[in-house]
Amino acid sequence: MTTNLKQRQLGRSGLMVSPLCFGGNVFGWTADEATSFSLLDAWLDAGFNFVDTADVYSAWVPGHVGGESETVIGRWFKASGQRDRVVLATKVGKPMGPDKKGLKPAYIRQAVEDSLRRLQTDYIDLYQSHDDDADTPLVETLAAFDALIRAGKVRAVGASNFTAPRLAEALKVSADHGLARYESLQPLYNPVDRAVFEDALQPLCVAQGVGVINFYGLAAGFLTGKYRRPEDADKSPRGKNVVTRYLNERGLRVLAGLDAVAARHGATTTPGQVALAWQMRQPAITAPIASATTLAQLAELAAAVRLVLTADDLALLAAASA
Repeated sequence: MTTNLKQRQLGRSGLMVSPLCFGGNVFGWTADEATSFSLLDAWLDAGFNFVDTADVYSAWVPGHVGGESETVIGRWFKASGQRDRVVLATKVGKPMGPDKKGLKPAYIRQAVEDSLRRLQTDYIDLYQSHDDDADTPLVETLAAFDALIRAGKVRAVGASNFTAPRLAEALKVSADHGLARYESLQPLYNPVDRAVFEDALQPLCVAQGVGVINFYGLAAGFLTGKYRRPEDADKSPRGKNVVTRYLNERGLRVLAGLDAVAARHGATTTPGQVALAWQMRQPAITAPIASATTLAQLAELAAAVRLVLTADDLALLAAASA
């Protein structure tokens, strides 16, 4: 059990979150309801409070329509009575059916009610634009979010998958019109996916005080060391994609760096823990997002917050993943 976990403020929102966020894409997909409940219980028991999901999880699964993850979390809230201990993040904007996508105000108003109903709660801590919507003026989207905050249905808003120019533009629109601003960004970022975030998004987030909750913190499991050979693709439902995307010269170099640092910290330290610990030390990063489908995996994630990397470790990792 992790106790006295130092929390971090998410942007300027006032939301205080644990330095690691549980990715809820697995709930109702690779983790059934009973497993999901036990994972959420264990997450709180370990001192964490931050959970991220989206309305569209897990619409990609045959027979699913979206809303499965939120529904499981809502049932857990009702069964456990733990809603007030969780900083809950969800998202809007990915396709949920015909005419159910994007960031038009009328759709946001409909989607938030759908999410609140599935989640069995009357407020969402962090409501995020899952994708940019170039067809809807930013001022309209942000005004809709601002109204949700004033109505008490949402505490803060964030953006996911935005480019630096669009995030900068959104922040300016909020400032110019006196509207709630995006307090967080959810980009792709980890030791094998560095370039896009570090080039322009990271400096912008540092300058503007925007918190970052990066997704694919473990590169879909690649950074745990689970996939080291092409035949490892059979190890999970997403293994083929992981191997295709990351199992190359650079990916293996990053794994070697993670292995080397893990070895310095003792036999129980894993490459995945090192990858997450490295992310938690990077400028602008508030809390990497990572998922687990077993209690053993969750315990391994939780231990990453106690891993203190040295300057030598950071230099080795920076070189391996450059």
